[in-house]
Amino acid sequence: MKEKLTEHAVRLFDEKGFTVTSIQDIVESIGVTKGTFYYYFSSKEELLMDIHMRYIDGLLAKQNRVLDDEGKSYSEKLLDIVHLSIVDIKEQGASAKVFFREMRHLSKKSLDQIEPKRDMYRFNIEKLLKEGRKNGEFREGFDASIVAFGILGMMNWSYQWYKPNGAKSDTEIAETFVDMVLTGIESK
Repeated sequence: MKEKLTEHAVRLFDEKGFTVTSIQDIVESIGVTKGTFYYYFSSKEELLMDIHMRYIDGLLAKQNRVLDDEGKSYSEKLLDIVHLSIVDIKEQGASAKVFFREMRHLSKKSLDQIEPKRDMYRFNIEKLLKEGRKNGEFREGFDASIVAFGILGMMNWSYQWYKPNGAKSDTEIAETFVDMVLTGIESK
């Protein structure tokens, strides 16, 4: 039942937004009482927190599998991380939108638990960039922290415009993003 409540809440948060969606809306969507809701969650914000934790924990686990793959170059790992983020937006759909869009409705206490995990995702990208630079695969002289933020910006904003059935596949988009990061767009 907890999964069903979460699934319906994600759909409603995506459609109507967190603030407009009431607990009553959630329970009515599956035909249960508020008592059922409160058995699993103490508040609507706790439910939102649960959605955020599930999303970021899943994303971190996938990212760590990529980073731990010793058979791939740093460029290949970067491509895989960008690709997994786009694929995750495709696969998670509404959960991804809720994760990126509704974070502002979490309390400081909730943010204190989520932000370190979100930061870890960024730090892992930054570490990958630094290791690739140290290894000689990436050039010297770039600010790995700023580049990591740039990569995250590209990936995270794609939930707004990416269409899984659009003209470009998730692989083509990831390859374009990584090509832009690695080679730029300047004619030499």
